[in-house]
Amino acid sequence: MALSATIYTINVDLANVDRNVYEQLELRVARQPSESAEYMLMRILAYCLEYTDGIAFTQGVAAGDEPAVWIRDLTGQVTGWFEVGAPDAERLHRGSKRAGRAAVYTHRDVAQVLGNFSGKSIYQAEQIPVYAFDRRFIENVANLIERRCDLGISVTEQQIYVEIAGQSLNSQIEEHRINN
Repeated sequence: MALSATIYTINVDLANVDRNVYEQLELRVARQPSESAEYMLMRILAYCLEYTDGIAFTQGVAAGDEPAVWIRDLTGQVTGWFEVGAPDAERLHRGSKRAGRAAVYTHRDVAQVLGNFSGKSIYQAEQIPVYAFDRRFIENVANLIERRCDLGISVTEQQIYVEIAGQSLNSQIEEHRINN
C-alpha cells in the first residue's frame, strides 16, 4: 500500500519590499512521503518569493517532468519554471527553454549545485539565478512548520525574515549564477 501525501495548510503574511508584493496567502501544500521538510520549505519559499498571478505548486518530488513551482499565463503557457534543491542540468535546460524564465532555490551546498551544472548545456544558463539560504535557517524554519501554521515572510534588500511559532529567524538570500 503506497503512502499518500500529507496536506499542510499554511497561512502566509507576505511582505516582499524588494518586489513590492504584499499578500495574504492560504497555501495548501502536499508533502510527499519521500519529501524532506527542508525541500517542502524551499517550495514554499520559492512560491512566496516568486509570487505573481498564475503561480502554482506542482506535485513536488512526485511531479516527474514538472518543476516544484511554476507560473502559467491565462492561455496555460508556462512562463516561469522554478526548481528546488539540486535539479539535474537537463531538467533545468528543458524548463528554461520551455518557460523562458527559470530559477533554482536551493537548501543544499550551493557550490556543489553549481558544480553539477558546470560544463552542461543549459538554455540561457547565464540568466538563471540560483538562490541559496543559510542552511541553519532552513533547518530551523523547517523544524517549526506544522500541518497548520501561520508564517510571516518579509523580504528587504535580499534579506528574508520569517516569523513562525513565536520565533523570528532570518537569512541573507544569496544569488549565484551558473557559469558554463
